Order: sequence, then C-alpha cells, then structure tokens
Amino acid sequence: MMDTLDTTFAALADPTRRAILSMLLEDDMAVTDVAEPFEMSLAAVSKHLMILQKAGLISQEKRGRVKWCKLEPDAMKDASVWMQSFGQFEAINLDAFEAFLSAELSSEG
Repeated sequence: MMDTLDTTFAALADPTRRAILSMLLEDDMAVTDVAEPFEMSLAAVSKHLMILQKAGLISQEKRGRVKWCKLEPDAMKDASVWMQSFGQFEAINLDAFEAFLSAELSSEG
C-alpha cells in the first residue's frame, strides 16, 4: 500500500496534474482539449498524463484517431483512507495542555 501511496502523492504534488484531475471531474476529455488551457507543449502535457496514468489516477483510451482521458476516482481511495486515519485524533489545545502541565508541576513541588 505504501508504494501506491507514494506514487499517488507524487502524482498529486504537481499543480498542473491537480488541475488536469479537476478538469477531468467534469467529463472525459481528449488529450488536445486537456492541453489547451496550459502554456506548455502537447508533449509536456502528455508527460503529465503519463504520470497520472502510471499512478492509476486516470486512464487513456483511443477512440478513432483521438486519445481520450478519463478520471479513475477509485484510485485515490487508499490515499483518502490513509489521510482520514489522521482525523481520528482530536486537535490538541496546546495552551490548555501547557496550563495542565504547569499545574501538575507546581502541585508536585
């Protein structure tokens, strides 16, 4: 699972790739349509798409002469479960904790 998480988070680390995923939330898109809003070459966008595909976050298929990209939302399931596991702990109020420690230390001395 950790290899999958590493690959997923590495793919999500780039703002261009996150933007691509947001675009694909709407619908499947042709590679040329994905590339259109970015100020980079089609080859550069294709490299981003390959990283997303290797991470399992998108799939690509050829329909006629056009290559289409599709979001694979289940691919983020492990990452989501991993991140949610940190939500099981309540946030610590450090001021209250410091006051508690001070009270404990003063009652001992």
